[in-house]
Amino acid sequence: MIYYSKEDLIIRSINEQDIEDFPNAFKKQGWIKPASQFRKYYNQQEAGERWVIVAEKDGEVAGYVTLVSQANEGPFANKGIPEIIDFNVLIKYQRLGIGSLMLDIVENIAREKSEYVSLGVGLHSGYGQAQRLYVKRGYIPDGTGVWYAGEQLKQYVPTMNDDSLNVYMLKKL
Repeated sequence: MIYYSKEDLIIRSINEQDIEDFPNAFKKQGWIKPASQFRKYYNQQEAGERWVIVAEKDGEVAGYVTLVSQANEGPFANKGIPEIIDFNVLIKYQRLGIGSLMLDIVENIAREKSEYVSLGVGLHSGYGQAQRLYVKRGYIPDGTGVWYAGEQLKQYVPTMNDDSLNVYMLKKL
């Protein structure tokens, strides 16, 4: 499905070619994203379990974001609130508005299911741009504090500042 098309930018559903294109594109910028991850996303989309929105600029993959109908972990688990999971724009395509366009699309899809959309965002500096983007778009921390690997951390518990350390946010649509 094509969600947006203008000049050299297309935003669409994932296709089978993306399963190989994304790992190759991420490898060029020094990140490891296995093809199995994109195969899983593609299969989940085909089964109606996940929306996978892909940005393509000048014929190359530029980014993606996924949405599920409801969170399976965290403070919004099993509450019927759609959750944005795994949002990435390749470095060379950042700051061009591509991420915002993809978020507009998934928020519109979420709006059909709920008056809210949720997400979890990492707390280390690698997520700094995403944290700022979410706040500017109206996402608010839910107030449950910090979570690690899907579990709410108790006060004063030592943890590691890695990709599993998150704060959950909610936006009214």
